Amino acid sequence: MILWVLYDIADDRARTRVSRFCKQAGLYRVQYSVFLGEVSADERDALRLDVLDEIDENVDKVYLFSLTKQELKQAILLGQAFNRKFVTAEVRHLLL
Repeated sequence: MILWVLYDIADDRARTRVSRFCKQAGLYRVQYSVFLGEVSADERDALRLDVLDEIDENVDKVYLFSLTKQELKQAILLGQAFNRKFVTAEVRHLLL
């Protein structure tokens, strides 16, 4: 499955750790607080638990959106949808 992770986390340490969790799960950064990649359901669930342990649920916001590759290809991306510094061949492959 394709997984989008978007977050707004107040604490610098927690934000850094969540970023690291996303990278360890095999996701690619496409904006400063947005990750995208292919994961299994088990990997998604493990990431969810790691993030949940790290964030302050009263302040922070984290979104995990699962979709199929076909659904991702139907997404409408406007303007500079991805930060050019972060876009890799792997990310382009997901979108083709």
